[in-house]
Amino acid sequence: MSINIFPYIILLISLFGYKDNESKIDRKSLVNRNNPSVVNVDTLSSFTIGNGGFAFTVDATGLQTFPDLYKNGIPLGTQSDWGWHSKPNLKEFTFQDILKPFDFGRGKVEYYAIQKDESADSKVAANWFRANPHRIHLGNIGLALDEGVKASELKNISQQLDMWDGIIKSSFTIRDQQFDVRTVCHPQKDAIGVSIHSNAKPSVKFCFAYPSDKNISDGCEWDKNDLHQTSIIHSDKHQVILKRQIDETIYYVTIKWDYEADFSEKEKNYFTLSSKSNDLHLVCTFSQKRDAGDSLSSDDILQLSARYWNSFWNKSAVVDFSLCKDPWAKELERRVVLSQYLLATQCAGGSPPQETGLTYNSWYGKFHLEMVWWHQSHFALWQHPEWLSNTLNWYINVLPIAREIAVRQGFGGVRWMKMTDPSGMDTPSYIGPFLIWQQPHPIYLSELLYRAEPSQKIVDKYKDMIQQTAEFIYSFASYDIENDCYILKGYIPAQERFDPRNTVNSPFEMCYWAVGLEIAQKWRERSGLDRCMEWDDLIKKLSPLYSEDGIYPAAESVGKDYANERYTTDHMSVLGSLGIIPQCHLVDRKIMSNTLDWVLKNWNWDQTWGWDYPMTAMTAVRLGEAQKAIDILLMDKQTNTYLNNGHNFQNKDLRVYLPGNGGLLTTIALMCAGWDGNDIPNPGFPKDGNWDVRWEGLLPLP
Repeated sequence: MSINIFPYIILLISLFGYKDNESKIDRKSLVNRNNPSVVNVDTLSSFTIGNGGFAFTVDATGLQTFPDLYKNGIPLGTQSDWGWHSKPNLKEFTFQDILKPFDFGRGKVEYYAIQKDESADSKVAANWFRANPHRIHLGNIGLALDEGVKASELKNISQQLDMWDGIIKSSFTIRDQQFDVRTVCHPQKDAIGVSIHSNAKPSVKFCFAYPSDKNISDGCEWDKNDLHQTSIIHSDKHQVILKRQIDETIYYVTIKWDYEADFSEKEKNYFTLSSKSNDLHLVCTFSQKRDAGDSLSSDDILQLSARYWNSFWNKSAVVDFSLCKDPWAKELERRVVLSQYLLATQCAGGSPPQETGLTYNSWYGKFHLEMVWWHQSHFALWQHPEWLSNTLNWYINVLPIAREIAVRQGFGGVRWMKMTDPSGMDTPSYIGPFLIWQQPHPIYLSELLYRAEPSQKIVDKYKDMIQQTAEFIYSFASYDIENDCYILKGYIPAQERFDPRNTVNSPFEMCYWAVGLEIAQKWRERSGLDRCMEWDDLIKKLSPLYSEDGIYPAAESVGKDYANERYTTDHMSVLGSLGIIPQCHLVDRKIMSNTLDWVLKNWNWDQTWGWDYPMTAMTAVRLGEAQKAIDILLMDKQTNTYLNNGHNFQNKDLRVYLPGNGGLLTTIALMCAGWDGNDIPNPGFPKDGNWDVRWEGLLPLP
């Protein structure tokens, strides 16, 4: 059996990039010129350090000193992949309590986890399963200042996020006391290192809250002190170990320090560490098991952090816009570099990330599998396939849960849930259980991983997961005997404006079904198996895409009503049919070009999401409309806002939205490295002399 050598060729080509034989990009200068800084208290400019599966977000003091002030900005979170909590299930709800039968005309009864039902008990049960488990804020670590000190009293603020070394440098004065703070994160452990120098004797507070089960929150309920306990289980001259118990959830916090300092319990779940000198250096480690940690100091972690981040930037693909004449190039470079940093700190752990990463809770801290593509497809394209493999390994671990979902609905293979937690359990919702566009994601992402690291080992590891995922894709399609074609019905498209009972043939899902199955066939061949004849028959006989007035409506079932405002809000997912995925036999490029122009002119852009701009730009790029791609990426809309710290702001609730950042990086890869069969250098940038874009290490998309 032979291995396809094409991925090896594109990998070699990508290492050289598009530089016209110029000297290598100065990566350190590229990163450092985009380091964000603040000179005042700005609750939307919180900075984060993290290692991909653990993150710590700080205010202008370099710690989490004013959590209440920042609560409605970018909250000061301490979160991890493993930190989850469930409130007691006092009524002993079971998952059967939230299942409801549906008949979508497929000749069987299908059971879905529904958020609300006619029964009051069912509604309460659904709400419990929706909110539990929820992600934990592991602990607030801030300066212990004199009582009554306000953030407005901070003066002479100078704070910078040094992304090259992964360190937050903060200096300020408060009531004539000078503070210099350095904050870093351990590259492998869930630990931070802090060094403080002051003309006063600095003191640090460690505060712990009961976890919040609200949909969107900073994860803290400070008024429930009686529901959890923090105990000192070990103490010596330079170390304490705290045991946190919240209902059935237990974890540990180990605090070590240099110099002479006193550790004391101020009140329940509130401790202070007070230095006897002008310096205080500490390391705080969070873990699921009691662990005395190691002897590393904050200076040691600082060195480890610098080594880790230097390596990250030297390995990563990079894009340099410094030679561009267009005035927007500098802003685009800023967004790209900050997005690389943010996604590396918060989206590279052992399970898929939530949409607000490890900063604060959205949708209870749970993650959405339809967003995995947006969060993590770029990792394979930007030379970090190992982080994408972390998530694909999680898919393998929860295969039994996904199989149960398919079985209870009468389908073959595995059906991937929409909203879930590390356990993989389906979360009840009005919409989520009916979505299907997350289904081909693990197939597509596995293909990106294989292209980045082509080997039989990769094939053997993921082939079974791909096979079972494709089996569901095949079994979900319905055969239309009258028209001798396969259709899709009984689902909600990516544009969540549809009733699953009457939705038929949305273009993106139709094309993704074809592309997903075709990739799955390639994996069968790589595994030494014959192509599946039934899958080929489905690909060939998928219903032609419906068009009306020369454009593709959001679904065939919309018909002539496509211009209705109901169908011009939310995601313009029809464009994903040629952009997110490569062109398949279903797509007519002229009609898709007309559709792009119609969307740009008629869409309600004030009701969109952060990843809609990268998605639309990718369609423009694949259609050869480079200037439109630039205009779309930089469109002046609220949901396309990128804050000082690089976060993609959406609204007052979603001040952080990492799918937008990830989508931007994937789009930039397409704009620079192109796609299979493209022979135009930097195909996503206008050839007007204003976009001299240089890059290294990017891989093309399929």
